[in-house]
Amino acid sequence: MQNFKRATNKQLGELLIERGVINRQQLDLSIEEQKANGGLFGEVLVKLKFATERDIAQALTCQYGFPFLPLLSYEINDEVVKSVPEDICRKFVLIPIDKIGKSLTLAMANPLNIQAIEDVEMITECVVQIFVSTTTDVKGAIEKYYSGK
Repeated sequence: MQNFKRATNKQLGELLIERGVINRQQLDLSIEEQKANGGLFGEVLVKLKFATERDIAQALTCQYGFPFLPLLSYEINDEVVKSVPEDICRKFVLIPIDKIGKSLTLAMANPLNIQAIEDVEMITECVVQIFVSTTTDVKGAIEKYYSGK
């Protein structure tokens, strides 16, 4: 099982305050919303329109050191796409973006989803490397590369 080493001990909310994305009141409201209704903290912030998906993805890159990859203009080879089944991509909101030997690079909306990483490693028999992207970008790439296939 993979554990992620944090690049900083700061919580996501604190990083977003430091970056001027949210204020303390918005942080408190988001925490209350998360406690009441559950969900990932970043998704709560986006739902409340306090932050964008990109703000959350970039804060995760700071928090854990994952590189950020905007997928909008990124072209993915068909053979790479075929390496991970569509249902896995949709279930975990991820997409394979590159493969070199037994190293597979994924773009993920939630790079901390250890189950997703383990499942992809088991299916592909590859070691997975992670990039962070927004949920919208990953879902758009899934539609682009898996629709009609």
